[in-house]
Amino acid sequence: MLTRRALMVASASGIALASTPFSAWSLPARQMRFPRDHGAHPELRTEWWYITGHASSRAADGREFGFQLTFFRTRVDATQAMQSKFSAQQLIFAHAAVTDVQGKKLWHDQRIARAGFGVAFASTQDTRLKLNDWTLQRDTAEPSRYNASLPAKDFALQLQMNEIQPLILQGQNGLSRKGPEARQASYYYSHPQLSTLGKITLQGQTFDVSGKAWLDHEWSEELLHPDATGWDWIGMNLDDGSALTAFQLRTAKGSALWDGGSFRSAKGALTIFKPGAVTFKPVRVWTSPLTQAHYPVEWQVTTPTEVYRVKAVIDNQELDSRTSTGAVYWEGLSELLDSHGQRVGRGYLEMTGYAAALRL
Repeated sequence: MLTRRALMVASASGIALASTPFSAWSLPARQMRFPRDHGAHPELRTEWWYITGHASSRAADGREFGFQLTFFRTRVDATQAMQSKFSAQQLIFAHAAVTDVQGKKLWHDQRIARAGFGVAFASTQDTRLKLNDWTLQRDTAEPSRYNASLPAKDFALQLQMNEIQPLILQGQNGLSRKGPEARQASYYYSHPQLSTLGKITLQGQTFDVSGKAWLDHEWSEELLHPDATGWDWIGMNLDDGSALTAFQLRTAKGSALWDGGSFRSAKGALTIFKPGAVTFKPVRVWTSPLTQAHYPVEWQVTTPTEVYRVKAVIDNQELDSRTSTGAVYWEGLSELLDSHGQRVGRGYLEMTGYAAALRL
């Protein structure tokens, strides 16, 4: 969703984005054009390419993993008029994480650099992203394939993710509202059900894996509504080939300020959820021993197509990024159950604003 990354990016950069007035205009409706819109849009403030997924070892050991990798781009408003090549006009961030299901542990790492000098870049022509030795790009020979290489401190991701379904234009043909005011919106598409092969290395041990991934690409000028303190979001690949996304933004009292999402059936029928059609009801809460934040790690999520149960595969998937991005949030592999209690899919749950209200 729109702002789950914007606040982390702004905090990490140390930029007083709040000193720049909110836009008085709304994002205009536009027709997305590919492959151009797979690339970066540096004229807008915030952008990210966000991939989550589930993978199983192809050996007989039965190991299962969740994985997450995200590249961010943010425009630095204060430097836009500077002529020096050394001015940080665009910043590139990246996060990566692996959930070791059997080991019941989350591993994560992050990078940051200013764009330029061959160290970090986000192409405006297609998905080609680099941050030091971390890369994500659409394959030039096989445009339906994404290649990711992220060697981290205690783990590494080397993945190929192949499109087997068309992408989804979220909201109204890719223009997605994220708040009660029209200016709170983003350009947003998703690519669910990416067939995934590759290697996950964990503390020196490499696993050949296969699984499914989900990609979100989103870019916007607007930030959180002032009354929003956090959000809850799910992106789920269903076992039958369907795809579900749902989210809510919360106020300080915990009530929903805005909600939305979509469901695409295995046959390709797309339903865009209207505001007020999605509800998140906490079922079970886990308390972080690190931050004492209370996270609902099990939810009842009601949508126009089904009432689901979302359950974290392990409780402790909290990410503490206060030394870099300044944010503490929960993001991890979860199971999706239908109204009969049968598991129908897997994907990622993200929750922010529980350790502290998100403010710039």
